[in-house]
Amino acid sequence: MRRSELKISIIGLGYVGLPLALAFSKKYEVFGFDINTLRIEQLKSSLDLTNETKNEELKQSIENGMLTVTDQLEDIRNCNVFIVTVPTPIDQYKKPNLSPLLTASEMLASILKKNDVVIYESTVYPGCTEDDCVPILEKYSELVFNKDFFVGYSPERINPGDKVNTLSSIKKVTSGSTIEAAEFVDELYLSIIEAGTHKAPSIKVAEASKAIENAQRDINISFVNELALIFDRIGIDTTDVIEAAGTKWNFLKFKPGLVGGHCIGVDPYYLAHKAQTLGYHPEVILSGRKVNDNMGMFIANKVVKLLINKGNAVKGSRALILGVTFKENCPDIRNSRVIDIYTELEQFGISVNVYDPHANKEEVQEEYGINLLDKIDDLFDAIILAVSHSEFLALDFEKLKRAEISVIFDTKAFLDRIIIDARL
Repeated sequence: MRRSELKISIIGLGYVGLPLALAFSKKYEVFGFDINTLRIEQLKSSLDLTNETKNEELKQSIENGMLTVTDQLEDIRNCNVFIVTVPTPIDQYKKPNLSPLLTASEMLASILKKNDVVIYESTVYPGCTEDDCVPILEKYSELVFNKDFFVGYSPERINPGDKVNTLSSIKKVTSGSTIEAAEFVDELYLSIIEAGTHKAPSIKVAEASKAIENAQRDINISFVNELALIFDRIGIDTTDVIEAAGTKWNFLKFKPGLVGGHCIGVDPYYLAHKAQTLGYHPEVILSGRKVNDNMGMFIANKVVKLLINKGNAVKGSRALILGVTFKENCPDIRNSRVIDIYTELEQFGISVNVYDPHANKEEVQEEYGINLLDKIDDLFDAIILAVSHSEFLALDFEKLKRAEISVIFDTKAFLDRIIIDARL
């Protein structure tokens, strides 16, 4: 296909899909598709609640006709390149939930034509694209893979809330189902990615590269989280230890804390799932996940111990959690582990309130059953800084304490040490 013939459809207009659609719309005709009608109406009004794009840029792309956003399948029927960016979460048993991906594949199959190219960006385990998605495309389109249509895989590397490491500034891994398809996919992304591309030798290699990016980071964080558990028992500050060790050139200064979000807290389970289907139990990956998954419980229990040690009655006390998003200065609440602190404190009979100026109140209520405070207008026995939003630095924490014996716990080593009782 010549560049002038390309019509690109982005399937899924969330944190990954919308920035991708905008980037491609600078050079190609792009149709952004999402099943969420409310999301589409917001985008048509030039409103992106994820804050991943500039509303003015979105408005301009739509008004000049290079970007069309829709929830109607018929509107993307004439496209010839389809890029899938739907979520790939885990279920309650920590197993991959491929429902969004497989549903999107079946939907695309119904409009797939000869010579079309389907590119997946959703994070999966190695082999998923060819073993799980392609059979669906073939079955419902009645077309032959690598003869009538072709497939590529280019893992997303979006970092929500990051205004420095953006889509075009991060090198993109690409791959395709044939040599020609791989070349096509690579050239397509190379046209919008300033940092360049890396063409992987196979789709499985590209899939695996994404999985290990996040598994590696998860394991590194689990190590410092385990150190935090040890140092808590010793009675020394974890951040102090990391700062000292960090004076050596080859020490990696990872920080302890909650590990959530759409990638790091999820993707290792995809890799572990694949390993287990092949008869191998991944000890390191799963042990790291276990440590990280238990950090919310540790933080809550630490707060309770601090309350007791300072003479507070635990049952009936009031706690304030600052932040519910999975990272700072970002509205993304996906897989936030702040809910673990909230749930554990409630089990101790503590009345827990949550305040987050970045999170969408309706989304938090729907996802976690938490009614966010509109403003902080009460006093508390325990205050837990869970997310390091910049707005929290302006708070007068002394005026939030119900009594002198109230507790302030900083999970991010973000606040002035003078005002806190302990930190992770």
